[in-house]
Amino acid sequence: MSQKNNLVQPVIVQVLPSLNNGGVERGAIEISHAIHKAGWKSIVISSGGILEAQLKRTGAIHYTLPVHNKNPISWAVTRSKLKKILKEENADLVHVRSRVPAWIGLPVAKMLNIPTIATIHGKFEAQNIFKRFYNRKMLTADKIIAISEYTKSVIERQFPKLSEKISLNIVHRGVDTSLFNASNVTQQRIVNEADRIGLPDDLPVVMLPARPAKWKGHVILLEALSLLKHMEIACVLMGAGDSKNGYSEFLEKKSIQLGLGAHVRISTSTRDMPAALMLADVVAMPSVMPEPFGRTSIEAQAMGRPVVAFDHGGARETIAVGKTGWLAEPNNVESLAMAIEKALNLSQLERDKLSTYAQSYVKRKFSVKKMTNSTLDIYKSLLLKKGFSPLVLGK
Repeated sequence: MSQKNNLVQPVIVQVLPSLNNGGVERGAIEISHAIHKAGWKSIVISSGGILEAQLKRTGAIHYTLPVHNKNPISWAVTRSKLKKILKEENADLVHVRSRVPAWIGLPVAKMLNIPTIATIHGKFEAQNIFKRFYNRKMLTADKIIAISEYTKSVIERQFPKLSEKISLNIVHRGVDTSLFNASNVTQQRIVNEADRIGLPDDLPVVMLPARPAKWKGHVILLEALSLLKHMEIACVLMGAGDSKNGYSEFLEKKSIQLGLGAHVRISTSTRDMPAALMLADVVAMPSVMPEPFGRTSIEAQAMGRPVVAFDHGGARETIAVGKTGWLAEPNNVESLAMAIEKALNLSQLERDKLSTYAQSYVKRKFSVKKMTNSTLDIYKSLLLKKGFSPLVLGK
C-alpha cells in the first residue's frame, strides 16, 4: 500500500455511549488529549453529557449521535449518520468503547475499509447465549484492548475458540499523577472536604469511594468494621449518598444495627477526589464481585494511601501485597477485618515507607502517560498498515 502524504495527519474517531462520569469517559478524554498532543485529529462521537466541555478542551471535535440507544430499530438511521461523519472527516481509525457503539460503528467502519479497535472496559461475563452474542460484536474489531489481565481472562473463558484468532492486547487504565499527587493538594482543600463530609476529629478513617451499588461491598465493609470495635474508626462511604433508591437509608440503618452509626458518614461523591483521599488512613475496595480493573485503587496508591481489597479481579493486578496494600479472602468478613486492622496498625515509619513505594509504583505501572502511549502504539500499528508514513506517526 502506498504511503500517505507526509503532511497528512491521522484522524482518530472514538465512539462511546455518553460523556458523563465514568471510566469509559475518562479514558476517552485522556486518549483524545494524547491524540491532540501527537498532532493528530481527535473526533469523539457520543450522545453527549456533562464532560463535553472537558473533552473539547483536549482539542477534540464532538458529534452528538444516539450511540447509547440499545434499541436495534434505531441503529440503521444512526449508522447512516455515522457513515456521513466518517466520510466527511476522512476518518483513518475507529475506536469503539462499548457494545452499542460496537454494533453501530464496526459495520460502518468495515464498509468504509477503516481499521477498528474495541476497548472492553467492563464486565464481559454472559449468563446466556443472547448476551454472549451481544458481547461478541466487540471482538470483531481488528484489535481488541482489555483493561486488565482479569478482563482478558474473562474474554478467553467466554470465547475460547475466538480468542485464539483475535488480536487481544492488555492496556491498564492510568491515573493522572500530576492531579493525584499529595504534594499538590493544599491543606485548605483537605479541610474543605472534611467539613463537607462532617468527619469526626482524631479518628483513623477507612474510606470506600464508590457509587451506590450493592456489589461495591458497602455492607461487608460495615460488617468487617463491626468486628474491630476495640478500635475507634471513622468510616466514610463516599458516593453512597448519591443513591436515589433508598440505598443510603438502608446503609444508615445497617450502620446503626451494627453499632457503628455515630462514626459512619454516608456522603455524596466529591469533585475533589485527591483531597478526599488525603483524609483516608485506609482506602477499602471490598467489591463482592470482581472489579474489571478498579481505578480507585491506583488513585489511592498515587496519593500514598494503603489499599485493602478482595483477592479477585483487577485488584490482584493493582495492589502489591504488603507493599502498597493487602488482599483479603473474597467475601470473607473476618479476613477483610484483619486486612484493615493490619493497615491501621502501621507505624508512622511503615506508613511513610508504604506511601513512598506506592507513589513510585503507580508512576511506573499505571500512569496515564503509560496508558496513552500504549494505546497510541496500537493505533500506529494499524495506521502503518493503512499506509501512513512512519515519519508522520513518529515511528
